[in-house]
Amino acid sequence: MPVKPFETTLYEKLKPFFSMHNFELLADKKQFRKITPTGFQNVIFTATSYDNETWLEVNIGCRNNQVEQIAQQFLGNTRDFWSDSNTLVISIGKFNDAKYFRYKILNENDLDDVCEIVKEFLEQRGFHFMNESDSLPALNNIFNLHLSKPCKYLYNQLHRSYKGIITAKLTHDKHFLDLSNKHRDILMSNGSSPDELLTYERLLSFLLYHSVN
Repeated sequence: MPVKPFETTLYEKLKPFFSMHNFELLADKKQFRKITPTGFQNVIFTATSYDNETWLEVNIGCRNNQVEQIAQQFLGNTRDFWSDSNTLVISIGKFNDAKYFRYKILNENDLDDVCEIVKEFLEQRGFHFMNESDSLPALNNIFNLHLSKPCKYLYNQLHRSYKGIITAKLTHDKHFLDLSNKHRDILMSNGSSPDELLTYERLLSFLLYHSVN
């Protein structure tokens, strides 16, 4: 099935479920989204057509407005997309430690089965993760507690360091200065470019004089 009619059918099948959980369909952004006091939560669907089958990847995520309003000034993303950026995003496959997993769909019965699997995952684990992860203290823990390991909930580890030091500042983390040095070391060891390292230093300078209410 071509991608466009596949997406239309997928959204129609899932819309009642997401409406029940206060998520709104944003078809042009390929996601269902729920506005929260701190930003939003979303479930993103990416479909790819291969001959007679469709592969579907499903990502869940959340946005904290305070973090993103600072981070997007330094990450080099197009301004038009700043308001849609996620603070955390992870595929269902990666969440379940199956990094490159995607759903393969050959017919409508397969699609019905996948919809039920996605709903079951969200009700058992996904919604809980999003509800527990979008506050500043939770994000500070996710980004900064285990610096020796990559952050599972971001695809770009450069973003992890930028957002990690932002959440440390916004939560008045007493280890802010130490974390700033550790994130610099991580960026250097991960092969960040001179421009990316310079941008990190600009971000640090901004945060040092940023007033947190």
